[in-house]
Amino acid sequence: MPSSSTTAPSPAHPPLPACTDATIEVARGRQVGVRVYGKKPKTRAGSQPGAALPLVVHFHGGAFVSGDLDNGGTVATLLQGAGALVVSVAYPLAPFPEPLETGYAVLQWAFKHRTRLAGSGAPVYLAGEEAGGNLAAGVGLMARDQSHPPIAGQILLSPMLDPCVGTPSVRAATGDSTACKWSVGWTKFLSCTRDAEHPYAVPAAAQRLAGLPPTLVLVGSDDPMRDEALAYAARLEAAGQPVTRHIFNQAAEWPEALLQQGAGTCPCAPEVQAQLRQFFEATRCRPPL
Repeated sequence: MPSSSTTAPSPAHPPLPACTDATIEVARGRQVGVRVYGKKPKTRAGSQPGAALPLVVHFHGGAFVSGDLDNGGTVATLLQGAGALVVSVAYPLAPFPEPLETGYAVLQWAFKHRTRLAGSGAPVYLAGEEAGGNLAAGVGLMARDQSHPPIAGQILLSPMLDPCVGTPSVRAATGDSTACKWSVGWTKFLSCTRDAEHPYAVPAAAQRLAGLPPTLVLVGSDDPMRDEALAYAARLEAAGQPVTRHIFNQAAEWPEALLQQGAGTCPCAPEVQAQLRQFFEATRCRPPL
């Protein structure tokens, strides 16, 4: 990593666990900012190496047009608290396909360096909240189509998947308002009509969902993204893919609460971490070398 610095928590927010900002080179002359949460398991003298951690490439939310590594702190912290080493991506807030291409490049980098980051044989996961959930799902499709790298699982929290922005859960959340940040975000992300037909841009519209990794879908009962997330989970199951879904009854203000800094701002944080731990336990496996 060419440069790094340990972040200091802002006094206006709950303290974050130890994390390091870095700039990584994913291709010659192409650099991406990341924030790494957690540390590789230590190896004691004369003993076997410590057990590898799940290595998660994470994408923050922000409706495709806002958000940064600070906004990703809540979910990244929850993932780390569930036992993972997390690489949170400062992807460009630009129209499709640049965010997806950047995310896939970071995934390849993470897989290449997985032993140094999280231990020998570390399983690699994708995760994201809101717009980041869309990016995680799209990058998962890219990895499947390229047959590399192998993904142990994908974690989608209140994923933003439906550009029509017309599900009952969205309508219930927005009421009579004519202003919808998700509609604006989709308009910015899909710069032309043909983009809306591309499976990497809109994974929920993909015609082929076979061959994807196990998926964990987490939503709130009053979550605007609830219906589109559960519909995607149902399509994955219909395609024969293993899916775990969970609806949190106490998840007030999702997905906004997921975009705040620090896990203490997230309702039902212990329940979320319990779901993450169970998913890691169920899907951990040594990836092919």
